[in-house]
Formats: sequence, C-alpha cells, structure tokens
Amino acid sequence: MKPASTPRIGLALGSGSARGWAHIGVIRALADAGVRPDIVCGTSIGALVGAAYVGGELDRLEEWVRSLRLQTVVSFLDFSLNGGLIKGDKLIDFFRSHFVDRDIRELERPFGAVATDLQRGREVWLREGAVTDAVRASIALPGLFTPVQRDGSWLVDGGLVNPVPVSLCRAMGADIVIAVDLNADLLGRHLKPPPAKAARKGAPPRPDSLADTVRMRIQNGITHLGINSADTLGPPAMLDVLASSINIMQVLITRSRLAGEPADVLVTPRLAELDLMAFHLAGTAIDAGRHATELALPSLRDCPNGASGDSAGR
Repeated sequence: MKPASTPRIGLALGSGSARGWAHIGVIRALADAGVRPDIVCGTSIGALVGAAYVGGELDRLEEWVRSLRLQTVVSFLDFSLNGGLIKGDKLIDFFRSHFVDRDIRELERPFGAVATDLQRGREVWLREGAVTDAVRASIALPGLFTPVQRDGSWLVDGGLVNPVPVSLCRAMGADIVIAVDLNADLLGRHLKPPPAKAARKGAPPRPDSLADTVRMRIQNGITHLGINSADTLGPPAMLDVLASSINIMQVLITRSRLAGEPADVLVTPRLAELDLMAFHLAGTAIDAGRHATELALPSLRDCPNGASGDSAGR
C-alpha cells in the first residue's frame, strides 16, 4: 500500500502518427529522473506506446522501431478503398505475434485508450478487452486506417475528440498528470514545398519517405484510370491535403481540450519536420521526446502536490 500522501502520477500520451515514437524518449527520460507513472493513458500512437510500456514490452518495441526501414514500413501497408487507404491488419497481426497481448485489466498498472464513436461522435474510453484490439481502434486515423467495429459501433482514432487524454488520466485517479502533446508546432507543415533533389537523367522518381510511396501508389492508380493529375500548378496532392487537415484538426482540438483540462506538466517535442507516416525515423522522434522531457522536468518538481524524482520513483 502506498502512503495516502503520495500523489498518483498519470501519463497522457497524445496522438501524432509517426511522431509518436517520441513517447519512448519521454518515458526513458522520466525513468532516468526516477519518475514512474502509476496510470498510463494514450490516444492513437500514444495508446500503442503506452500499452507496450505498461505491458513490459517497451524495450522490445524500441529495439523494433529503431530497426525499421522504409521498405519494412511499406510492407505493412495493405491498401484498401473500403473505409480507409490502409486496412491495418498486417500491422496488428505483427503486434499480436511479436508482443504479448493481454487483457487490459491484467496489466501491471491501470491503462486506458481513447477512441471515437464514428456514428455518435462521442469519446470512448477503452479499459477492458484485448490490448491490441483497443490499440487498433485508437489508431484508426480517418481516411488512412479503416474503422474498427466494437460492441455494435464503428470506432476511429481518438485524436478526433481527445488528442491528449488528460481527462482520462484524471478519471482513473491521477493527482498529477504529465501530458505529451506531439502537435504543437504542426500547422502548415505539409503544404510547404520539399527541397529540390537532383535526379539521375532518365531515372524514374524514387520515394524518399513513406508518404512519397503512398503518393506514388495513389498516382499510379489514378494514371490507370486515365486521369492526368500531374499539373504542378494545381491544388496540393491528396495525401498532403489529408495530412494538413488532420494537423489543423488535432492542433485546434488539443488546444481546446488542454485549456479546459490542463495538465500539470506539458511535454511538447518539436517534430514538425517529421512526416505523418515517417515511422522509419524513430531515432529522431525518440531523441526529441527525451530532450523535451528533460526541459519539462523542473515543472514536475514544482507541482503543488510535491512530486519529485525521489518521491515519484517507485
């Protein structure tokens, strides 16, 4: 039993697609400072990392994401035009076979994931059932991943309603909430023109990122339909419009939710230059998460409830 005076620390891991690998760096920096959260909640990619952390799989997850290459990530894409560009089955099947999948209630610490009820537009807190099922629902980014059916409802990414789940941490009993916002500096990022690259004469264009690969596959499909969309003076590409729209939505919703439900400590990794689907650049994201957490640690020590590295380490 913990002393009644010891504050319960909650960790709210936010949405952000590939930028979510920064959560690994956040957790590592907190551990180095002697801070071990009692409650972990996540939205979207935050749910995936949070589940791995609470399930004792963070070391394996970090080893795996650091080993990812563009070709590996592309192999997980199972394209579909039924509810989203990517079904997500390959990715979730991989997690089921390589990482321990348990019922959420059997995890060593309380864990919750956030999803959105697509039909009712309401927030759904997932606190029971298989971990991978909860994660799959929470990461179902509209337009990219297909929705998930659960208890008669279609669920999509929790970032639509609660990108940084401070409220869920509070509801689960956290006295102090450390929140990670991955979307603070994203507005307009995906509509900026990329730097020009020199190409070998006569060579076909090669993708430099997962987003480029998706663009090329979509373009190939459009070309097969006999539609010419190569007009460079036209509007932004579909994937760029989708990414920027998601960024705008999540930034504004995050600001609104955090204004009404503020965290005690807010960690904001600077990851605007990381593409929505750059899952193969884990090292960059992890380092950014660690650095941002180290900058935020003094705020944790100054919390009114008196949390510190010594009192929080358990």
